[in-house]
Amino acid sequence: MPPAHRVHPVSTVSNQTQSDHSAQSSISPDHRIAGILAPLFALRSGNDLGVGDIGCLRELVDWAAAAGFRLVQLLPINETGADNSPYMAVSSAALEPGTLELAPDRVPGLTQEALDEELEKENLAELRSGAVAYSKVKPLKLRLLERAFENFSRTDLSKNTRRARIYRQWMAGQAEWLDGYGLFRVLMDENRVGEQWDLWPEQQRTLASARQWLDQQPAGVRKRFEKRVRFYKWVQWVAFAQWEEMRAYAEGRGVWLMGDVPFGVSYYSSDVFSDPQIFDLQWSGGAPPEPAYRDDPFVAKWGQNWGVPLYRWDRMRANNFRWWRRRVRLTRNIFHLFRIDHVLGFYRIYGFPWRPQKNGEYITLTHEEARTRTGGKLPRFFPHDDVTEKHRDWNRADGEEFLRALLEETGEYRLIGEDLGVVPPYVRPSLTGMGIAGFKIPIWEPKWDGWLIDGADYQRLSVTTYATHDHEPLRAWWDHRYHATRAEGQDRASAWDQMVKLTAFAHMHMREPEPWSGTLHLALLQALFRSNSWIAVCMITDLFGTDQRFNVPGAVAESNWSERLPHDIPTWRQRPELRDLAAAVTAILKETGRT
Repeated sequence: MPPAHRVHPVSTVSNQTQSDHSAQSSISPDHRIAGILAPLFALRSGNDLGVGDIGCLRELVDWAAAAGFRLVQLLPINETGADNSPYMAVSSAALEPGTLELAPDRVPGLTQEALDEELEKENLAELRSGAVAYSKVKPLKLRLLERAFENFSRTDLSKNTRRARIYRQWMAGQAEWLDGYGLFRVLMDENRVGEQWDLWPEQQRTLASARQWLDQQPAGVRKRFEKRVRFYKWVQWVAFAQWEEMRAYAEGRGVWLMGDVPFGVSYYSSDVFSDPQIFDLQWSGGAPPEPAYRDDPFVAKWGQNWGVPLYRWDRMRANNFRWWRRRVRLTRNIFHLFRIDHVLGFYRIYGFPWRPQKNGEYITLTHEEARTRTGGKLPRFFPHDDVTEKHRDWNRADGEEFLRALLEETGEYRLIGEDLGVVPPYVRPSLTGMGIAGFKIPIWEPKWDGWLIDGADYQRLSVTTYATHDHEPLRAWWDHRYHATRAEGQDRASAWDQMVKLTAFAHMHMREPEPWSGTLHLALLQALFRSNSWIAVCMITDLFGTDQRFNVPGAVAESNWSERLPHDIPTWRQRPELRDLAAAVTAILKETGRT
């Protein structure tokens, strides 16, 4: 394995500057590029441990570079909780251990003997097939990391080797977030209810009170806690080292990595545990009612209640947005570009005076009945709605103040704003004025007459894609409408109208409904990459024309965040139909000037 793949963990503040400068020179809307969006967990390789990891990502980067793609976009990679959602991580800083490539030359202290012994206990063929079995995969990876840490403790920590000193130096440099995370993570194990800190003993529910409680415990308990805290800190040291090397590897292949930074942070997170004073835990963030969600009566009536706590912006402003700045700096060490999920939240966010667990109680209530349960409170926008011009001006000014603080940490053109949903008219001009690219989803970009805006007319500072992880894949979208045109019902005409408009966007003329085909697929890809947008991103499922879906918003299902692609990446090169598709896409990228 080339030296660039070996682990030599260093402080995350190390030699990033030179890399930043070299990448910065080419990150500019002056050059249109193409990208792939792929959930890391969905990728496969010949030797993964049941979930996509950094080794799979390295193979994807190689494939993407050969095909002419300049960007690979991922979902959030922070450590997930019981629901495995990357958008409800247990820490805004800590990285998910499941993303790590576990091999002796990738993890300090991991031996081939330990690896073989642990893998012998598993049915690897079963683990690698089908969806991600998190209940098996997470414990397996944790056991391997525990064995590596035990060995590292004997061979390095006890002897204070150079590697041990680097680890200790890294811990000291990250103490501001790492200390709270480490104790939070141990308490998750100790209390056996996961990250739900409000179910822990009362004296353990905040970092301050938990430290006080721990100080009063017998020496044996304190020693056990200290060792376990060191383990979780060590895992993060290894994780940041692997991801920093991955960033450098991608850059060496001419590929940028784009990460995802959710606007909100989980209520059940080490952030809330460590710094409760910067959050308003009485309100849950979400999105306003959307009548289009006919299949979800709660969303249609009340909106989406995500359960994320609102921010105390006054307190964040008082310390110059230290929490947000730290969050962005950590992400900058791993990714070249950052997609801010729900960037609208920086301008104003919809809040609920109840936690999502109580949504069912409110579905049938009137507003007055709801008020009696909440002490007079109803869901509303924070800090202001957009009803008056004065409120709109305030919201815009606040959003720009907060985002400019982030831009000071990222540099020009590094932030991408996911500006989908109910978008106030001032948001997109505001983002453009700050050099932040927003999104263009073709089917949601109509002209005044209802036809779709041609991609050639998109503003350059934008990112265009047919679908994100929350949307139907293009193939499924088409199939549903095609079947609707073949059936009796009120949706028939609407489905046909939508199909006609999408094919017109691809400069095709359809006389009657047609099923999905290879010709249609390539025409739609060509239309996407032909657009004037700076970045054209293709969801991996749209690239291959499949109907797999990785998440259905609002649905509680094991299929969310666990679907894996049917083939490993080497197979993409071997199977004739996949190889031919890749060649056709490469030709399109060259033709549309995105290589």
